[in-house]
Amino acid sequence: MYFAALLARTEDGWEASDTELDDVESLSDLAELAREASPEDDTVLVLIEQEDAWFGVVRIDGEDDPRIYVSDAAAAARSSYGEILLTDELLGRDPDADDVVDLDSLDLDGTEDGDTEEEDDDEDGTSAEAVPHSPVGDSQILDDLGVGEKELLLLDADDALSSIAEALGASEVLETVR
Repeated sequence: MYFAALLARTEDGWEASDTELDDVESLSDLAELAREASPEDDTVLVLIEQEDAWFGVVRIDGEDDPRIYVSDAAAAARSSYGEILLTDELLGRDPDADDVVDLDSLDLDGTEDGDTEEEDDDEDGTSAEAVPHSPVGDSQILDDLGVGEKELLLLDADDALSSIAEALGASEVLETVR
């Protein structure tokens, strides 16, 4: 079970809106959706959770690049919504590394047997070591809004969004869209 909401900071406080992510295919699409929620270029938070598995926060401040925090990268990688957040940059990958093959480093003597065990991929197409079973991203994403890094890292996926909203003073508006 997924839940996604937008929290837009306005002069009058936080405004929440339920959001559908079915048409969102990339982080750029998600950022555009968030920016539409705040025509004044105020801060917008996209809060996403998969019940008891992981949660993510995307922060959009005007035209700045999105800032992202994901509580459990490996759990999010198994989710279509999580895959949107897990960019190569967030995971510390070189996006061009897979496209470039150094032919001089290949041993092409005709004795190749195919993939070795170390090269085997998981069923989701990513190698086992590529996505950690830990938080990734900007753990200081909410520092200036009252949720410190330590607090964010200690949140459980089952009540994280409620805890974040409470710290922001937005729990009532979040509950109206839940």
